[in-house]
Amino acid sequence: MTNAPRPYESYVYAYPHKTAYRPLADRPALRELWAGERKDALSLYLHIPFCEVRCGFCNLFTRIGAPDELTTRYLDALDRQATAVADALHARAATGVRFAAAAFGGGTPTFLDAGELERLCDIAEKRMGADLRGVPLSVETSPSTATADRLSVLAERGATRVSIGVQSFVEEEAKAAVRPQRRSDVEAALGRIRDARIPVLNIDLIYGIDGQTPESWRLSLDAALAWRPEELYLYPLYARPLTPLGRRAHPSEAGWDAQRLDLYRRGRDHLLAQGYEQVSMRMFRRSGAPREGADDYACQTDGMIGLGCGARSYTSDLHYSFDYAVGMREIRSIIDAYTTTEDFSRAEVGRAVDADEARRRHLLQSLLQAEGMAVEGYRERFGSRPADDFPAELDRFADLGWLDTDAGPDLLRLSPTGLAYSDALGPALFSPAVRAAMASYEAK
Repeated sequence: MTNAPRPYESYVYAYPHKTAYRPLADRPALRELWAGERKDALSLYLHIPFCEVRCGFCNLFTRIGAPDELTTRYLDALDRQATAVADALHARAATGVRFAAAAFGGGTPTFLDAGELERLCDIAEKRMGADLRGVPLSVETSPSTATADRLSVLAERGATRVSIGVQSFVEEEAKAAVRPQRRSDVEAALGRIRDARIPVLNIDLIYGIDGQTPESWRLSLDAALAWRPEELYLYPLYARPLTPLGRRAHPSEAGWDAQRLDLYRRGRDHLLAQGYEQVSMRMFRRSGAPREGADDYACQTDGMIGLGCGARSYTSDLHYSFDYAVGMREIRSIIDAYTTTEDFSRAEVGRAVDADEARRRHLLQSLLQAEGMAVEGYRERFGSRPADDFPAELDRFADLGWLDTDAGPDLLRLSPTGLAYSDALGPALFSPAVRAAMASYEAK
């Protein structure tokens, strides 16, 4: 076996990453982009870019607070954007427009108060035509914003999954991650979520925090398991540029990698022993739990409609969004520009997805799932086999022991080691062009 690379290169939650996006010179009209696309199983994502605090590890597109009725102005803009997008989808629709799943993310959607959440649901239903009570609806929340009145709105409007970012039940660790919170407040929020009777509760935990030990990691795992969540996500801590943790000194890379890898394996084994199944490196589902939210997986063939200044949309050959930033000043500027935009009929920033990139995206996002990828499904879509398109990459993965040798010729599946190294495997499938674009991106 060749020497393995570092296990924590980058969390690949979408491909290509937004740092590979660039302003679109032709600013294509949305009605033209969507004219030839299937629209009968779309996903809908509404992005709310506000939080009460900025966690030390967070590089998401979000700002702290919303002064001067900013949430009202933001929802006004979201309504205008939804109207323009809906018009574009229906303009030349050969088939009916239907949404198969919906999600509210951020930021923290429950930063909005109960009345504003009602309006957010109205935008999804009345403007976009999504049947929120008839499809899976996932909503992100936080301990401080998971209030009874907000949760009541979400439950009544059809939420099937609530994901809460706890990160750690140990107060010293939460403080070290620049996420100060009291455990009593976290437990109270979890109680309110359970009282709301939303079918799926997901709890996010983070490993690799400064000062975290196997014993304190086990404490957080057991505290989460006491609520019998239908899902648990275990995230490795990253210290990314322009984030509070990114500006601090860190332990040695090798030592930190070893700590995170050890805690990942301990967490994985503990959850498996407690009756959870592993869906991906990060996602674990309680056996028998309902599947009321999207898996840690982006559908490879159906389109995505993203509304909000941090959301991205996908057609079969273009991914597009708005400008991207991590720094607070730049984020505030982008949000302010979004709230004053009147014309949302064109795509502004994005990246074309050609046949090679489509193959890479399909392989990458399918292979990172614990169940693996059926070779025949790939062949039916692309007319070739993965080994024909990516021989060097797959040979390297095999040499590293990342592929399950017992899966058989018709299934590409990661070994337990491969799953553990998902954050190295994913970036290894990036195209040279995407790598170059990401490398030349100027962080802001």
